[in-house]
Amino acid sequence: MFRQVSDRVWASPQITLDDVAAAATQGFSLIINNRPEGESDDQTPGESIAAAAQAAGLGYVAIPVTHAGFSQWQVTAMAEALGQGEGKVLAYCRSGTRSTLLWALAQASQGADLEAITAQALSAGYDVSGVRPLMDMLAASAK
Repeated sequence: MFRQVSDRVWASPQITLDDVAAAATQGFSLIINNRPEGESDDQTPGESIAAAAQAAGLGYVAIPVTHAGFSQWQVTAMAEALGQGEGKVLAYCRSGTRSTLLWALAQASQGADLEAITAQALSAGYDVSGVRPLMDMLAASAK
């Protein structure tokens, strides 16, 4: 269920409390929630995921992304969250796509190689071409 996007970042569809325990067992150190609360009736509330993460000794950050798109604060928050520590990071949303797109934008904002970002996302099953113009802009600003 967890798809490896980079050497330390994985993306996932909506996780459950059991998935938090599995993430802890698999050596993750941080969970990033990119799903807005109340997006669907069947999602596990973020506060429940946060409590389970804390109980399992994992960090937790909420950076909700709606279908309206991405903003600078989200890109900055994602870059900051990914800059914490050295452990594995699990980011989730409804399907894993918004988490991967936000990861790609955060990487671009840090000046990472855009072709490598695109290839890594694609190898995990995610297409970042829809945000490529924004990646280009963020990468240009990082120089």
